[in-house]
Amino acid sequence: MSHADHPAQPGGGDAGHQQAARHDPVYDHLHASAEFAELRRRYRAFVLPATVAFLSWYLLYVVMSNWAAGFMSTQVLGNINIALVFGLLQFVTTFLIAYLYSRYSAARLDPLAGELEERFVETGATGSRGGKH
Repeated sequence: MSHADHPAQPGGGDAGHQQAARHDPVYDHLHASAEFAELRRRYRAFVLPATVAFLSWYLLYVVMSNWAAGFMSTQVLGNINIALVFGLLQFVTTFLIAYLYSRYSAARLDPLAGELEERFVETGATGSRGGKH
């Protein structure tokens, strides 16, 4: 299926999700709730600083590699130089952020998301659509 076969999706996202957001009063109600806003706030509280930190760390690596070649070529141990250490630490940082996000999500996001899901199921089952999803 080509890109032209898909309807325009303002802001991107899954077409089914976009349609549900426009036509499902239960979803509209949950989306407007304080709990949903809190879930988004908690998500952004982790993701935005983590993204800025990682991109800054990566940019430091690129800048140092470009404009501090003498420093980056400093031998640390045998043929291992600072640039190689920085490069390997990029991988370590990626896995560390994934691990921290997993713990954060389990502790701060999943409980609230679970409550919202329960409310969605309960409201959807008793809502105007007669329990059909």
